[in-house]
Amino acid sequence: MEANLQIKFTTCIFFAAVVSLMISPSLQSTTSVKYCDKKANYAVKVEGIDMIPFPIVSGQPATFKISASSGQAISGGKMSLQVLFLGISVHTESHDICEKSSCPISAGKFVLSHTQVLPGITPPGSYTLKMRMTDESNNQLTCISFNFKISSGSYDAAL
Repeated sequence: MEANLQIKFTTCIFFAAVVSLMISPSLQSTTSVKYCDKKANYAVKVEGIDMIPFPIVSGQPATFKISASSGQAISGGKMSLQVLFLGISVHTESHDICEKSSCPISAGKFVLSHTQVLPGITPPGSYTLKMRMTDESNNQLTCISFNFKISSGSYDAAL
């Protein structure tokens, strides 16, 4: 009897792990980016953006992880964000790069992470985020944009 119970318990744990792996990819999305100036040779190359959760849900925390690389060390600077809804700027903010990653950032690959709780009244729909990075001398390091979606309701409703 005890062995039978152990098998059922192990089967339940295995099933839960498989379901978790199947659900997890839908809670995170990697999106492609567009450079503001396709001809520019930016010092920082953005490789992708991970958004957690996916889709983003109004009233819930959303994390953007920006994977990038640079051929030079970055000792500081600014990251400016502009959010557009239906082509209209609805939000702007600026952050010290060192708040989003450890400074100095060595040459090579690095990740900038930004988490924010969107107001519960944020309308669902398609948005565009434009991000500019500048160094301490205000030289542009990169400029990208990418699209993302916001859904309404609770996190459970998004599943």
